[in-house]
Amino acid sequence: MADNDSAAGGESLRWQFSDRVLIVQFLVMIFLCINFLLIVTIFSKVYFYTTMRYILFAVTLLSDSLILLMSDSLLILSYFGFTMQIGLCVIIYIILVLFTFVTPVTLTAMTVERYVAICMPLRHGELCSTHSTLHCILIIHGLSSVPIIVILSVFFASAPQSLFTQYSICSMDKFVFLRWQDNVKLGVYQCYFLIMSATIIFAYIEIMKVAKDASREDKKSTWKGLRTVLLHGFQLLLCLIQLWCPFIETAVLRINFRLFIDVRYFNYIMFFLSPRCLSPLIYGLRDEKFVLALKHNVPFGFHCVKNNVQISFV
Repeated sequence: MADNDSAAGGESLRWQFSDRVLIVQFLVMIFLCINFLLIVTIFSKVYFYTTMRYILFAVTLLSDSLILLMSDSLLILSYFGFTMQIGLCVIIYIILVLFTFVTPVTLTAMTVERYVAICMPLRHGELCSTHSTLHCILIIHGLSSVPIIVILSVFFASAPQSLFTQYSICSMDKFVFLRWQDNVKLGVYQCYFLIMSATIIFAYIEIMKVAKDASREDKKSTWKGLRTVLLHGFQLLLCLIQLWCPFIETAVLRINFRLFIDVRYFNYIMFFLSPRCLSPLIYGLRDEKFVLALKHNVPFGFHCVKNNVQISFV
């Protein structure tokens, strides 16, 4: 009887997991289609791909799309029990962690760009030129690669050589053997969290000062920039909470496996997918120029947007 109950519970859990996998596929397909449309729109106009904020916007879209595609592929492979060589899993892990950091670091750079535009308008053209943007992208990827270098250095120092030729389901917990390794990873994540949070708060305070002192004509545009920074802060918070999710899931796994499945699914939807649907809202539908360009790339449904709606971005 107990065996039958256990089998029924396992079957129920598998059906529940199947439903969740299907829901994730649906959400990922929607986000990928939206991101593809926005990327095409950015590269359809010279103004967009020569302006810093749109170039950085494109970086976040490309980074998010790659993460969604790779993480969803790992989810499907894991669901069907597909195994791969640990060496290949290491390569996938490097790409995932790198671009997991690229998005929040780019959001921080976009906040700094808004700070320069509002608080240092006379130097905005010089500091945020196309040439400076290319250097900024290199710096973003350089900063984003530091965590993976630290994590893999610790991993390679403790992993046996025979591990890399073994076959297993590719999971991120394969790269943590000892408790202190978790502590090192958590320390790196917290360091990035503090630096990026401090940057957002500093930009918000400085823009707030300008908003209070601005003339009536400039006050409207300044407050729009302030709202953009707030949205960046919220999006960045969700991205940074995502960095803590593995530690929360590890703690829950020690308590109950079914609870671990529920928590992991919630974290994926709330802190992994949600931040990646905010970028189109912040830098897409709030920008009048971008909306006008987007109309020409949407095959249906978008032309019903009311012409008298004033959508602008600062």
